Amino acid sequence: MLYSDQLYRTAFLYVRNREDALDIVQETSYKAYIAIRTLKINKYFSTWLTKILINSAYDFLKKKKRESPLENVELFISRNEKSNIEQIDLFIAITNLNDNYRDAIILFYFHDLPIKDIATIMDIPENTVKTYLHRGKQLRIGLKGGRI
Repeated sequence: MLYSDQLYRTAFLYVRNREDALDIVQETSYKAYIAIRTLKINKYFSTWLTKILINSAYDFLKKKKRESPLENVELFISRNEKSNIEQIDLFIAITNLNDNYRDAIILFYFHDLPIKDIATIMDIPENTVKTYLHRGKQLRIGLKGGRI
């Protein structure tokens, strides 16, 4: 699947577990396949697919109703980065954010989506997305000079 790596990374940020993230990606693929006729404009496929993934991740978390430890975090961390410790700190900070802030941060910085697309996915006004991004970026205060 063309977007599988991006979907996996996003799912992992939500569930913090390799197997669960893979399950969510598989569920997302299935739901997208079943509902492909509902996609009205093809250029929004990635946005549409990401919205399905986020909803699947939340459904999964509600179903599990459990706290999962930060296990297998090294699978999410890129091996090409200079400092894995900084990445782990960033990962932990992102996973501890309020759901709305986390969604906005992930979609903006990890998916490189414009604010307009994020507003569509989250079904909120663009100014609210900007507010979530601004407040979510405050997480860097807790990091040692780290930046998103």
